[in-house]
Amino acid sequence: MHRSLLALSFAIPFAATSPAQITFHHERGKALVAAATKPERLATGMQFVEGPVWLPAEQALVFSDIPARQWLRWQAGEGGKAWGVTVWQPSAAANGNTLDRDGHLLSCQHEARNVVRHDGEGKFTVLVDRHGGKRLNSPNDVVVRADGTLWFTDPAYGLGKQPREQDGNFVYRFDPASQELRIVQREFDQPNGLCFAPDHQRLYVADSGKGQRVGAFPVTATGELGAAAFWLDGGADGMRCDVAGNLWTTARDGIRGYGADGVHLVTIALPEQPANCAFGGADGRTLFVTARTSLYAIPLQTTGAPMPVWPPAAPSGSATPSDGQPGGGR
Repeated sequence: MHRSLLALSFAIPFAATSPAQITFHHERGKALVAAATKPERLATGMQFVEGPVWLPAEQALVFSDIPARQWLRWQAGEGGKAWGVTVWQPSAAANGNTLDRDGHLLSCQHEARNVVRHDGEGKFTVLVDRHGGKRLNSPNDVVVRADGTLWFTDPAYGLGKQPREQDGNFVYRFDPASQELRIVQREFDQPNGLCFAPDHQRLYVADSGKGQRVGAFPVTATGELGAAAFWLDGGADGMRCDVAGNLWTTARDGIRGYGADGVHLVTIALPEQPANCAFGGADGRTLFVTARTSLYAIPLQTTGAPMPVWPPAAPSGSATPSDGQPGGGR
């Protein structure tokens, strides 16, 4: 990654903290977040921010401002005292972002209807923009599995006045090695955020349309999705897992923390409705949250699952391998 191309700053003059309304739904939630935790508003004044992803090599966060058609960048200054948000690059209404196994940034662009890989210095490669010879709807969120495959959602949210070419809103699996693109889930109304469990044997997918739910799908040996192990009601936008397999989602009432068994553990309310989240920071214990016009940071007592995972994740039941880097986001 290179430095910000423009020096336009959105940072507010000082960090604004406010008491979080934390609701514990289960005793296990108390080990994940302190009751006195105060989210910090890092910046505000943006249009609609989404898709945060932590860059371990730079100790910086990249995220999207969709209506502004920009990727933005946040980085703490010396000793964490100085901070700010700057414009990193223009985008075609980019939404979700993630990292591949080589540390390249991957992004979903609504307006261009594609998934791209950033190659540095403002250049990127289009990885996929069509299925069956027809243009995708508006790729929304993307994650990378330990085998290097890309999994992304394609709802209709970003189509605007552009003509629809696909028969539905699907979840896709793309293999960069073979260039194979296949549909792995057809039943969602508006598939949105998605996230792999730390062992990459389960994929969580949010339906933010009529379903308003999150499904926990086992990934088969052939790279397909089995029947959902369980469903979480209430829907979500973006989501991320911590190293213990707990799932953190952005819902209408705030940040929700669920156990790997689907038990609702804790809810953290914010001044604005959150859209997406990503683990980051020097110790991987900060949950960065994009929420409408602002960027927030919430200190947690758990560490984000490493992203990307390399070498491949260990089988279920064994220790999760780590590359020593804190996990990233959407």
